[in-house]
Amino acid sequence: QVQLVESGGGLVQPGGSLRLSCAASGSIVSFYAMGWYRQAPGKQRELVARIAYGGTTNYADSVKGRFTISRDNAKNTVYLQMNSLKPEDTAVYYCNLGVVAALDWGRGTQVTVSS
Repeated sequence: QVQLVESGGGLVQPGGSLRLSCAASGSIVSFYAMGWYRQAPGKQRELVARIAYGGTTNYADSVKGRFTISRDNAKNTVYLQMNSLKPEDTAVYYCNLGVVAALDWGRGTQVTVSS
């Protein structure tokens, strides 16, 4: 079973930046659409960014223009560059497949945006 390990979260002030990483134990990054999801307290988990097998990217309206998803196939890693962070971006961030989140969820990485 593929394992996903997210990292890079932390506490950042509004307007700041963070870069999240998701390392996969198997070679799935090269062959599947991958996505970054987030879950804020009391809310459902939502997809915020997706990168297709061919490289096309899609973003939730709430993060469009601020977040950038990318991947390194050689490292089996997906990244999420987050700029101009807002308090409403506070959540636990996870990665998974980008169409149907069929893999077991990792532990996620906490992002807290606060002054």
